[in-house]
This record gives sequence, structure tokens and C-alpha cells, in this order.
Amino acid sequence: MRRLMPDQEAVPGEEDVDTAIQAAREKLGSDLVILGHHYQQDRVLKFADHRGDSLQLSKMASSQPDARYVVFLGVHFMAETADILTEEDQSVILPHLEAGCPMADMATAEEVRQCWDSLSEHLEGDIVPLTYVNSSADIKAFCGARGGACCTSSSAKEVMAWALEQGQHVLFLPDQHLGRNTGHTLGVQPEEMAMWRRSEGTLCGSDNPRLILWDGYCPVHAEFSPGMTASVRRQHPGVRIVVHPECSREVVQGADEEGSTDFIISQVSGSCPGSCWAVGTEDKLVARLALEHPDRTIVPLRDGGSICTDMDLITPRNLLWVLEELQQGRIPNRIEVPSATARDARVALERMFSLFKG
Repeated sequence: MRRLMPDQEAVPGEEDVDTAIQAAREKLGSDLVILGHHYQQDRVLKFADHRGDSLQLSKMASSQPDARYVVFLGVHFMAETADILTEEDQSVILPHLEAGCPMADMATAEEVRQCWDSLSEHLEGDIVPLTYVNSSADIKAFCGARGGACCTSSSAKEVMAWALEQGQHVLFLPDQHLGRNTGHTLGVQPEEMAMWRRSEGTLCGSDNPRLILWDGYCPVHAEFSPGMTASVRRQHPGVRIVVHPECSREVVQGADEEGSTDFIISQVSGSCPGSCWAVGTEDKLVARLALEHPDRTIVPLRDGGSICTDMDLITPRNLLWVLEELQQGRIPNRIEVPSATARDARVALERMFSLFKG
């Protein structure tokens, strides 16, 4: 049975927690690897052995087979992906089981099956399913079992180009904005796209679409609007705006550049001192970039920033509890993907790896 974290009030003060975490890490030694996503709080991320985006971290875990315990400072779908890619004798642990992803939750296996059955009945020709890595293991497995693939924001262009060559239609899950922005980059016209409305079970738009978008989205990136790009340009003349492709098409069109989390980091970090940037992504990453590059002006695209509250559920106290449990020979909050699901999900992931070498 998976264990939940006990009452946090029973845990000592933060400085004591930090000291205890360091001591526990030393005792666990090479049996432990801690992975931290860019959107984590600094007070948690500082304990990570590796930081990166979700797939980077999962691949790091799979490259360290000697680590018996993989503690993932992220959200549920990320830990699932790590479990799929690691060895059977490695345990993937999520310090807070309620750390989820609203976007991933917008596409359930039952909803996707109903959509697939309806599309298969009404559309002529092959349908190739693609899913963004920000999805559950069930959805990755669904795509893998039906000749489809997984993608990241970095690999979406290559994977979608492949899918468009394989069949007459591509079903893109679950982020409509990444799907639309990628389709636009590949020359898919708006009139060749349609939207699957999951609450209604209906297809809206083209009757014979090349690209079918699921109506999911990231609540963090959905907060950005075209008005914000105009406003930040007035406030900071000469600013360059870089946004994540989970933003709407209108926001991307108003920006200077768009790309993955790693792309954003590289663009800002590689820029000249004195340059000015407005960044449209999760605020903790934006604040970290500003702190790391004080010789540049780096501001959030949205006043007040945009926070992923699910990422904030993981705290040093969660992490300490997990490490103390491991020292006692117990494995708390282990994320285990059923073998059949993991097998098909791995097919989708491996297909992406074969298509994108970045």
C-alpha cells in the first residue's frame, strides 16, 4: 500500500530539516538519486542531484541503474515516466502523491477511447495518435499500442512531421496549444485543424482534418494573453519576449521566440549582458533566471508571475520524510506503472527517441 506523508506539524523547523536531509543523503549514498524539475521551489531544488525538464530527468534516472531509489521532485506523470524507463529493481518515489498535473488529468483513458472510436467510425483513412509527455502512462500506452508516439515540446515538430506522413489524420493529446503551434510550424492550415470537445464528445471544425486537437491546456501557460506582450513592450522598450509553446497561438505570435523550457533557459543564459527579456512560463524558473543573471533584465511576462501550485506541494519536509523512511527500509509513495501499460508506453517513448536525437 502506498503511504501518505504524516502531519507536517510533527516535523522540526526548516533549518533542522535541511541538516537532516543532508545527513540522510549521505547515509543513503549511491543508493539514492534525487531529480528536480525546473518548476520546483529553490528550497527543494537545491537538494537535487540533477535538474531539468521531465523527460531529461527520466532519462537521467534510466542511465543510473545503480541507484536503488529515484526520488522525483516533480509531479505524478513525471514519476510515471521515470518508472517506465528505469529498471524493475529501481523504485521511483514521489514525495507528495497529490502533486499532479491538471493538463494530464484533462485526458483520461476512457475519454480518449471514446474519442478514438468516434473518429475511427466517421473519418476515412488512418489516424495516428500522438501524446505530449505531459500525460498519464495510460495515454502514452494508448498511443504506443496504436502506432503512435510520445513527444516533448522540443521534439514535437519532428514527431508530428513523422505522424503526418504516416496517416491521413493526427490526433494530438492533451495540449491543444502545443498541437496548434506545432501544426502551424509544419504548415498545417487552420482550416485543416479540428478540436475534439471532450465534455460534449464532438469534433468541431473541419469535417476532414489533418490535425485533431484535444481541448486540454496548461492552466499556468493559459494565463498569458496577447495584451501582456503588448504591455511588457511598452514597459521595457527593446525587450525580447520568449514564451513556451503551451501558450496560446495568439501569445506565441506576439512573442519574439517560443520554445521548450530548455530553449528558454539557453536563450536567456546565452544572451548578452544588458539585454532585456520577458519570459512567458512558470514564475519560479523566471525568478531563478533573474537571480542567476543579475547583469540582465529578466521579468515575467505576466505581472505577479504564473505559479504551478502542484509543483509547490513538494517541500523539504516531504523530502525528509521520504529519506527517513528509506533509511528504515520502507519505500513510501512508490509510483509503479503496471507492466502491460509500461510496455506500450515505452513503445511510444522509444519511437520519439528514434525520431528526435536532440
